Amino acid sequence: MTLAFLIYQYFPYGGQQRDFRRIAERCVAAGYQIRVYCLKWQGDIPDGLTVVKVPVSAVSRHVMYQRFSEWVSAALKQKPVAAVVGFSKMPGLDVYFAADPCFAERMRREGRLITRLLPRYRHFMRHEEAVFGPDSSTTVMLLSPRQQQDFVYHYRDCGRRLHRLPPGLDRDRVPGADAPALRQRFRKQFGVQDDEHAVLQIGSGFRVKGLDRSLRALAALPEPVRNKTRFFIVGQDKPAKYQRLARRLGIRQQCQFLGGRDDVPMFLQGCDLLLHPALSESAGYTLLEAVINGLPVLTTDTCGYAFHVSDAGAGQVCPSPFVQKDLNARLHEMLISSDRSRWQNNGLAYAKKVNLFGLADAALAIIEQVLREKSTSENGDDNDIASAC
Repeated sequence: MTLAFLIYQYFPYGGQQRDFRRIAERCVAAGYQIRVYCLKWQGDIPDGLTVVKVPVSAVSRHVMYQRFSEWVSAALKQKPVAAVVGFSKMPGLDVYFAADPCFAERMRREGRLITRLLPRYRHFMRHEEAVFGPDSSTTVMLLSPRQQQDFVYHYRDCGRRLHRLPPGLDRDRVPGADAPALRQRFRKQFGVQDDEHAVLQIGSGFRVKGLDRSLRALAALPEPVRNKTRFFIVGQDKPAKYQRLARRLGIRQQCQFLGGRDDVPMFLQGCDLLLHPALSESAGYTLLEAVINGLPVLTTDTCGYAFHVSDAGAGQVCPSPFVQKDLNARLHEMLISSDRSRWQNNGLAYAKKVNLFGLADAALAIIEQVLREKSTSENGDDNDIASAC
């Protein structure tokens, strides 16, 4: 049996992409063939996946996405599948994995009326309505309580179609017996002195992850603290704009842009604070990864997994609406606070209380339930036609 998985872009380091791969590999293990439709694919292709690169292009992103969904819709009519699983909002999905926050809520929060007149706004609203609106039957897999709250607020009839998934951490993110050695290796490799603070930010897509907020908070530290603080940025994106900002703020020498990396566990052990003031994020695996590694977290409440930081007592969460001075003050406080060991111990204890690895199994169960419901519906239609004859 073949499933179609739709994702605009795959690369190894994005949270959405990692979840996509976990779910796809779990479906393959259960005996399904997966046909992936994408615009771009970077990295190896797992066994059991057939990747189809959709040959569309456009100057604007929303037009390209519209052409993508139209091309895939036509392709699926030629080569049907048992179910269509989308990792972005678009028409024609049987299952949607909610890697993105609620667009309608984001627009409400930003409150820029001029945005509503733009074709880009109308496109993303139409595609969200196609998944969550009253005429949709798409089953939705969510990552956080905040998503559920926002989608139900804007699309009141969608609640029965929403299903929360547990996290799906990579097992190499859980601290092992080598944790102290990893910390020593990191401090030695990057020359971090015992009296220096190592601040970490992880995430691809620097704008949405709030990297500019982080740089401004670092620059706002009192000089004695700032001079003893190093900032490590791990993630795949174009860094030039942020390197220029760091230079203007006078902190370029303290910032290291390291790109996407496979040795994240070493950073989780070697650093002293995770800074993640994202503008908007459905989940934010890096928050939970930091918590269970005993790395204190400073984040924003617009991240879906910020509740793990609060529940664990493993750091601080900036409330909405975001205020830069609040982030600045909290960063300073956390770097000089004597509470580091308490935040650390709370996080390590929290790791024993939560389901860290269940995402792919839960997603498979939901997909198979949708397949059963489609089969029952189709058989029912056949019976109705036979009765009518």
